[in-house]
Amino acid sequence: MKKTLSVLIVLLFVSAIAFAGGSKEAASTSAADTNTVKVGLLCIGDENDQGYTYNFIRGRDEATKLLAADGITVDWVTKYNVREDSSCVDANIEAAEEGCQIIINNSYGFEPYMLEVVDSYPDIEFISCTNCASALDDRANTHNAFADIYEGRYVAGVVAGMKLQQMIDEGKITPEQAVIGYVGAYSFAEVISGFTSYYLGAKSVCPSVTMLVSFVGSWSDATAESDAALALADRGCVMISQHSDNTTPATAAQSKGVFHTGYNNDMSGIAPNASLISTRIDWGIYFYEAIKAYAEGKEIPQDWCKGMADGAVVMTALNEAIAAPGTKEKMEETISAISSGKIEVFDTSKFTVGGAPLTHAFALDLDGDFTAETEEAVYDGAFHESEFQSAPYFTAQIDGITWLNAAY
Repeated sequence: MKKTLSVLIVLLFVSAIAFAGGSKEAASTSAADTNTVKVGLLCIGDENDQGYTYNFIRGRDEATKLLAADGITVDWVTKYNVREDSSCVDANIEAAEEGCQIIINNSYGFEPYMLEVVDSYPDIEFISCTNCASALDDRANTHNAFADIYEGRYVAGVVAGMKLQQMIDEGKITPEQAVIGYVGAYSFAEVISGFTSYYLGAKSVCPSVTMLVSFVGSWSDATAESDAALALADRGCVMISQHSDNTTPATAAQSKGVFHTGYNNDMSGIAPNASLISTRIDWGIYFYEAIKAYAEGKEIPQDWCKGMADGAVVMTALNEAIAAPGTKEKMEETISAISSGKIEVFDTSKFTVGGAPLTHAFALDLDGDFTAETEEAVYDGAFHESEFQSAPYFTAQIDGITWLNAAY
């Protein structure tokens, strides 16, 4: 660790002869009385998105309460609407100059700009969420964090698949009409991993399901996300899901009379007739662990990743008013099986790529090159996501999923 906490004991012996006022007792201040950590949180959006950034703010507030119970006070410096450009460099410098001891960057695109700053502030801990470069560099003050969100997406897919199968069984759609429309931000591994695991969850309970993916080229563009969802519904998609930051895919789905599953926040409040469930990362788990480690003079993990078994990936409340019968029980069964390892999300017997099983794939290194240091990710009958680094690296385009537009 780059810093350790110490207790300063000052002994002042004041001569009664020199000073008529007598003497002062030795002063001792415990760490529990003064243990305050100043933390910067740089966000790509603000709480009004009710999605990605809102979820980080929930994590911030949750961690603050947990740390307070441990006698640790957090002085947060939160900066909203930071862009993925050189202004992110400025935001990191501002947080550093304001005295932040830890600076958390919450967006994938922030990391290159964060890394321009870190060497100038070697005594500050810099954390990049949902990224990977900091985990692989040789700096002592850079860190990455993510969670096994693909587990939650698989569960959300099961919920969606249950609804699709209900619609088939009731004669409302044919098996061929069980089509999911997915609004994706970019064709990065994180997004591909997410929609693939979601699709596999849906297919586990609705074998005829297919998926169409539309990329919008932005993490957070409410209008583009809505437009993509509307277009997918117009193409016949009867279920909409998303890897994007806003709630507009949910409201778009409701306006088209189709169903929806969300990300980062419960969206049933704004789309009660459409949105079945959402999955999210509980960032409070990580913030608590990282800040507590710092406060206790311990190392912050270089690359942190946990999943459902540790409470780092959770599901929002199921909208039972519109969910298929038996969904709650099936969802609980699936969560238990994932947590215990009984279900491997990327079980290679459950999908094909170009008509053939996936027999090998790599966990990519920092540059995306297949070098001697890359790891074989397929073994024991499954692709092992986020095992060699926290950031996802599943990039296979599996059969049953069609990309509608050019990759971003």
